Amino acid sequence: MAESATLAMAAKAREFKAKGIDVISLSLGEPDFKTPKHIQEGAKEAIDSEKYFAYPPVNGYADLREAISDKFKKENGLTYSPDQIVVSNGAKQSIANVFLSILNPGDEVIVLSPFWVSYTALIELAEGTPVLVKGGIENDFKATAEQVKAAITDKTKAMIFSSPCNPTGSVFTKEELEAIAEVLKPHDIIVISDEIYEHINFSGGHASIGAIDGMQDKTVTVNGVAKGFAMTGWRVGYIGAPTWLAKACNKIQGQLTSANSSIAQRATYTALTTDLAPTKAMTEEYGRRRELVHGLLSDIPGFKVNMPQGAFYFFPDVSDYFGKSDGNVTINNASDFCLYMLEVAHVSLVTGEAFGDPDCLRLSYAASEEDLRTAISRVKEAAAKLK
Repeated sequence: MAESATLAMAAKAREFKAKGIDVISLSLGEPDFKTPKHIQEGAKEAIDSEKYFAYPPVNGYADLREAISDKFKKENGLTYSPDQIVVSNGAKQSIANVFLSILNPGDEVIVLSPFWVSYTALIELAEGTPVLVKGGIENDFKATAEQVKAAITDKTKAMIFSSPCNPTGSVFTKEELEAIAEVLKPHDIIVISDEIYEHINFSGGHASIGAIDGMQDKTVTVNGVAKGFAMTGWRVGYIGAPTWLAKACNKIQGQLTSANSSIAQRATYTALTTDLAPTKAMTEEYGRRRELVHGLLSDIPGFKVNMPQGAFYFFPDVSDYFGKSDGNVTINNASDFCLYMLEVAHVSLVTGEAFGDPDCLRLSYAASEEDLRTAISRVKEAAAKLK
């Protein structure tokens, strides 16, 4: 199994920092905000109540699953009963549970690409075969229904994608999802829809493919609190799924890790049953940074940049620099470019190769405006040395 490229780059950046080098890290997809105070208080109250020190149910506390069921209905137009919901140790485990539940050796999974780095690794862990369907920058990195149709074979068991997308920030419209759904409906294919970034959305509205007529019984909706509530370290993800699949995921999780942390679940209950004002405020700030970073990146010669509609990433094409050199180092691909930027500009980025597009790199703008301005200025200066 390959190491996660995002975590590997973060580790390399920490090595540089340990040597006293001023590295600005734009590699990890982690909010730079603190978990809102009222959510922290929800966790403290749970500790003080002394009611939540025992093992929780494997699939999560009943009232939390009720709250998730209500959230799905109110915000996404999805009808999942509490017994169709499984709370896990992050959305990553949620996705792993699904693949381990449904894949047999040789089963194919269509992966809309660019994709989050762990999708293909988790498919391969379950002995499945990833089939990449690539969307280019000219279509905001979004694969089309026609491409999906062409990728379906008699071995296709599932399809996975994220919207808003990590790494590109792309958001599928309802119309685009409807077109893909029409292609999938005649087939016995499970759709895994990763919606972890749904609240960080600048497109005017979030659409869930499971809410399209005829799709809910074929769809696993993945979500969690890491991104929209700045709760990465709490490690809480969840799914809504057909009953048979939810039961299978519950069984696998029961053998691997059992339940998610009791106190993290109580914090999540608070997050999902209280005001979204802090989440909206964070999204507004991300929106301001998005405008800033788009302008700064667009000003770097050779960078091809689109305007992402969600999440907190840019995914610029840097292939114009391939074959260029500063006299010592020659850039052959995006991996070389990112390593060059770490060593010369002291800015940590992630190669797009890890996400299915070797011409691009991922830059997270979940950082302060000062750090973003400084980092991108360093990148521009370092890039100018490549001739």
